[in-house]
Amino acid sequence: MNDLKDADKKRAAIRVNIESEVVGSVKENLENESKLRRRLERRHVEMLALVGIFGTGLFLSSGQSLALTGNAGMFVAYLFVGVIVCINQIANAEVSSFMPITGFYIKHAEHLIDEAFGFALGWIMIYGALIPSELAAGAVIISYWSDLNPAIWITVLGILVILSTSFGVRFYGELEYVMGVLKIMLIVGLFIVCLVIDLGGCKGQEVIGFRYWKETPWNEYYTTGSLGKFLAFWKCVSSVVYSYGGVQYISMFGGETKHPRRSIFLAAKRIAIRVLTLYLGIVLVLTMVLSSKEPEITTSTGTASHSPFVIAIKKAKIKVLPHIINAVVLSSAISAANLSQMHVSRILYALASNGRAPRIFLKTTKGGVPYVGIIFVSSFIPLAYMSCSQSASTVFSWFQSITSSNLLVGWCTISLNHIFLHRALKAQGYGRDVLPYRSRLGPYAAWISLFFSLLMLLTAGFSNFLRGNFDISSFFSCYFVIPLLIVLTLFWKILKKSKLHRAEDVDLKTFIDDIEQNPEPPIRRPKGKEWFFILWP
Repeated sequence: MNDLKDADKKRAAIRVNIESEVVGSVKENLENESKLRRRLERRHVEMLALVGIFGTGLFLSSGQSLALTGNAGMFVAYLFVGVIVCINQIANAEVSSFMPITGFYIKHAEHLIDEAFGFALGWIMIYGALIPSELAAGAVIISYWSDLNPAIWITVLGILVILSTSFGVRFYGELEYVMGVLKIMLIVGLFIVCLVIDLGGCKGQEVIGFRYWKETPWNEYYTTGSLGKFLAFWKCVSSVVYSYGGVQYISMFGGETKHPRRSIFLAAKRIAIRVLTLYLGIVLVLTMVLSSKEPEITTSTGTASHSPFVIAIKKAKIKVLPHIINAVVLSSAISAANLSQMHVSRILYALASNGRAPRIFLKTTKGGVPYVGIIFVSSFIPLAYMSCSQSASTVFSWFQSITSSNLLVGWCTISLNHIFLHRALKAQGYGRDVLPYRSRLGPYAAWISLFFSLLMLLTAGFSNFLRGNFDISSFFSCYFVIPLLIVLTLFWKILKKSKLHRAEDVDLKTFIDDIEQNPEPPIRRPKGKEWFFILWP
């Protein structure tokens, strides 16, 4: 046991040295870098990503997607984006298991592509996570039960979020694990309930089957005919993208995870399986029990009252469940707020380690909590009070919507990191066999996900280019991140005179040596009933 502990300490010290000396141009102080603690298990990493996927979007906003594109169209849209997500995570897993460092794909971009690009990405992601939209959403969700001023609940939720992210990454991991378990139980419960409703298992209800798929398979939008159906589908795809937000966070805590190479690759593999089973399964049964012509699904109050699942359950005359759904949706909002706090503090730590942010963000507690970053992001919580004022809420919604495109920028970056890693491997005479974990789709995954992620990013606001449909708020939220990324990249290039890394100069040997000198436990193939439990973290 002591030998294992000594090996973990040695492994942590070596990886800290990698982060401090290899990534970026500023050498790190070993004492500061070693303050983060590797206390997350694989189950925590998997659940953090899963919690991000099963968010408020699935429970509250999926009804609008159903109304937009039709029953068959909605399922195909979720399936299409889900496949892209899975392919993207193959690229993410291969790079992150090779370079399991604090700062995930932002650090990878800085090391493999260009430090200016990494700088721009880091600050864009920080900006996107600073807007406390989840707290405002949480206050709206609570209004399902209470008529108190939303500002009171924003204050209460803000305090809870600060406390939950101040006790170390292990406490945070366990908290999110419990919330994730509750959410998965709800997903499984909703799946069973919807299936019972569809098969006529409720008293006085007839068998529905795929009736709604036959009645309204594809809806039209903007125009009629096949073009109208395609535009409705593509508009739905743009909104479905954000329902999958959070899956890339499997590698965010690479510097705080035990056996990170093995844990990250396993998490990515199992997340893909869960997306293609649990997530698409619940979407499928929803399209079977609710018509896209249902008038209630086109409106949203931000609470469970207009959740498509609640509407379907009410039609079947089942009581109580709406309150349970609202409670779990509230936990989703709190989880998202927690993740934003952790996200910003870790990115600030990673940027500060290389001089891209003030070095004060390197300060941590004895337990490895980057408390300065936590204090910094907590100072933006009062922005949530803007949602309580009618005039200020308009401005707040603008800031909130801008953050949406960050997700697609992240997916594009993950793909580029994979492409540039293989470019460097080839230039330096290495094969794919030096990667600790590989996928059969690895050589193609990045190119496929880059093409579709970039396509979705550039066409996210396509409706603004149709005659009579231009909306400044929509256009701003869809495309503001692109010029912002360019401006920040050029700013750092001019300031530091950075250049695109030559493939021959990218330091790969240090990571390869670490893999050889510090092997991690091999991945064991599940047997028998273990295949069933692969759905459970």
